Amino acid sequence: MPASSRPQRKTFIGFVTSRMGDKSVKVTVSYRTPHARYQKVVNRQTVVHAHDAKNETKVGDQVEVMETRPLSRLKRWRVLRVIAAAQTAVAQAISELDVAEAVPTKLAPAPAAAPAEPAPADAPSA
Repeated sequence: MPASSRPQRKTFIGFVTSRMGDKSVKVTVSYRTPHARYQKVVNRQTVVHAHDAKNETKVGDQVEVMETRPLSRLKRWRVLRVIAAAQTAVAQAISELDVAEAVPTKLAPAPAAAPAEPAPADAPSA
């Protein structure tokens, strides 16, 4: 069958919200639609299970998914491409001493601030 006679497949752009196992991801697709009765614009989202053949996506990546034949019980979509990689922070190990210095507790008072200026002796006290 020629490729031109096949109907166009649906494509969505969404964010990877979970990596379930090998080559499987959950992609959340957000969209806006008017409410049926009140016509207020409502934010909605759909979660699709997608096949990631190259295992290249991470949680937080923006990806494009395309409809495909059933690949498993839930997977009916596949990842076409990664549009934008997730912004990840560099992990830095800290010790308990660093935390103890930064966070005051009941046992250890907070670091002393500069002493306030004493009131003049001849000023009336309130």
